[in-house]
Amino acid sequence: MAVSASSQAQAPAKASFKFPFWAQIVAGLALGVLFGWIARSQDVSWLKTTLEQVGDIFIQLLKLAVAPLVFFAILVSITNLRKVNNAARLATRTLLWFMITSLIAVGIGLAIGLLTDPGAGTGLTPADGKEPKRHGSWIDFLTGIVPKDIITPFTELNVLQIVFLAAVAGIAALQLGAKAQPVLTIAESVLELLQKALWWVIRLAPIGTVGLIGTAIASYGWDLIGKYATFTADIYIGCALVMFGVYPLLLATVAKVNPVQFFKGAWPAIQLAFVSRSSVGTMPVTQKVTERLGVPKEYASFAVPFGATTKMDGCAAIYPALAAIFIANIFDVQLGIKEYLLIAFVSVVGSAATAGLTGATVMLTLTLSTLGLPLAGVGLLMAIDPILDMMRTATNVAGQAVVPVLVSAREGILDKEAYAAASSSPLDEAPAAQPAPVAVAA
Repeated sequence: MAVSASSQAQAPAKASFKFPFWAQIVAGLALGVLFGWIARSQDVSWLKTTLEQVGDIFIQLLKLAVAPLVFFAILVSITNLRKVNNAARLATRTLLWFMITSLIAVGIGLAIGLLTDPGAGTGLTPADGKEPKRHGSWIDFLTGIVPKDIITPFTELNVLQIVFLAAVAGIAALQLGAKAQPVLTIAESVLELLQKALWWVIRLAPIGTVGLIGTAIASYGWDLIGKYATFTADIYIGCALVMFGVYPLLLATVAKVNPVQFFKGAWPAIQLAFVSRSSVGTMPVTQKVTERLGVPKEYASFAVPFGATTKMDGCAAIYPALAAIFIANIFDVQLGIKEYLLIAFVSVVGSAATAGLTGATVMLTLTLSTLGLPLAGVGLLMAIDPILDMMRTATNVAGQAVVPVLVSAREGILDKEAYAAASSSPLDEAPAAQPAPVAVAA
């Protein structure tokens, strides 16, 4: 008796249901809002504590990998440039597009702030603010790049100094050539190990989402959001205009690719950034979706880590522009053309101060100190910061994926077929198709 492949193929396949990762994130958001509302409205202290601990553990797991991940990612990314033709040209164009998009983003932030006066009518006064523990100034920024020793940047998680050490090591490895290959082989293996471990943490993002969103609702409720309604709306609108307006326009006109297809491919990284509030924590996903969008791996492995530590359109452009106007409103300080130009300058030059971690306090204090605004104004925004940081980080990561696509397209190295096919989440890989069974005789 012969059983053909076609007859077996006609047999009804066993239905299987797979809960996609994006749906798990959405479910986590919904549960977080629900549990947070219950914890606050019913004053359920144990639930609030549980949500806080779940969120803290998730963020701590992400931070655990930050220092070694940044070091080895930057080191490997710099050495990978030797495999790319016109490496210096690619690096220069990447930096140039970082600056161009930052200027556009800060311009949008300033325009929205001037139109809405976000600090007016809030009822807040200078007495409500307090000076933050972490400051940012140009002296600190410039002198803080070079570490005093090798260990401290890793123990204190000073990402800017870690980037400096990694850059020095990477450039030295390029100069040594073949002699450095054993070290580079180890570095590449360690990086893969770290990314694999971080991937397991990323899988926990739906659970982390419940804790992080739940804690925000339980701690602050809707009353606080109402007091900062204009400022919160300004941040979300500004980020949305950049993410869904500026980026698609650049993709359509500069890269000459379909912007909708970009979001299909990049959405897993954007949604994880929204939840985790960490560009560095999202970096493995960002790099993977960027490669899926047709950017050559050798170039993506340079551009994405570089962007994860320096490319911050949400945290370093839109947010400090709007925050400066907000604080100036509260403290009744008039800003002029000179101050607005300084904000733009700080956004382009000082964005590395944000370092890809949750929060943008250092960047904001750097902006305020440059403008001569009271640093106590930062305290006015700390309570609402987690809610703002979600949208800011999502915008950061979207920009970190957009720029490599733009540069690759302009340089003619973008794989257009891969770009057109990039629609599935890297966390929802379908199993490889099995070959049809051959006919057997019995």
